[in-house]
Amino acid sequence: MKKLTLVIMAAGIGSRYGGLKQVDPVGPNGELIIDYSLFDARRAGIENVVFIVRRDLLPVFMEKIGFRAERHFSVTYVLQEMDLALPAGFKVPEDRVKPWGTGQAVLLCRSAVPGNFLVINADDFYGFDALKKLADYMGEVKDEPGHYNYALVGYRLGNTLSEHGHVARGICRISEDGYLLDLRERTKVQKFPDGIKYTEDGLNWNPLSPDDIASMNIFGLTPSIFDELETRFRNFLSDPAINLSKSEFYIPEVVGALSREKKAKVRVLTTEDQWYGVTYQEDRPWVIEGLKKLIREGKYPEKLWP
Repeated sequence: MKKLTLVIMAAGIGSRYGGLKQVDPVGPNGELIIDYSLFDARRAGIENVVFIVRRDLLPVFMEKIGFRAERHFSVTYVLQEMDLALPAGFKVPEDRVKPWGTGQAVLLCRSAVPGNFLVINADDFYGFDALKKLADYMGEVKDEPGHYNYALVGYRLGNTLSEHGHVARGICRISEDGYLLDLRERTKVQKFPDGIKYTEDGLNWNPLSPDDIASMNIFGLTPSIFDELETRFRNFLSDPAINLSKSEFYIPEVVGALSREKKAKVRVLTTEDQWYGVTYQEDRPWVIEGLKKLIREGKYPEKLWP
């Protein structure tokens, strides 16, 4: 298997959560969600990790996560700032307050990633099965003439929602042979008494099925993605319909577009593992109890790191 890199997107400020949720403990010995992802990555054979962080959060991130990770992995830090990777001729709007989203975050990793790589969120618990399947697939695959070869892990939408407000989810449409046909980022998906719905404008709510497959920002990519991200970031910034003060450039949207355009074949891997995530403070007890259950079942040691 080729050497893989795990890219962890950790630049989010956790605005809805009310703090830097990446460094809030959820395990019985003060472990963070990211610790479980790192533990699973090591078990899956990954040795190289890239953390995408904001410059102002780097000291606390290194203290709480980075220094520990450096004992088990070769670690690189990539800073995500609003003015980085901007094409010539573009500048940051004066009223923009946060970076450009996950697409810009991954683009900034170009020089830090030598080959195939996995991408995950810092504040999502994916489970060992998901990381192992994705690592095994990306360790063997390469781009072919006529198309790129990527992958993602999909989860049942009904198992990924918060009880405490709306979330963003990439909704997948999949072919009969298990490849992505389309992926659309829905930024406001919420549970209601009469079902799951999403809105694009805050006024009109459209139905979704709990059995829809959701991409949770866990992707397997090859270096070909960087040229695509560079081109599409420029197009995003040039689009007169885009609100450059607030809009974000999302990696799921790029992967979905490449699939629709038949430039990429994206294998959709499924897992029975439970996804856990903290979007709101009220989600923490659910995550803590879920991890306790996995420890009781013997899937994780009570103390992750010696």
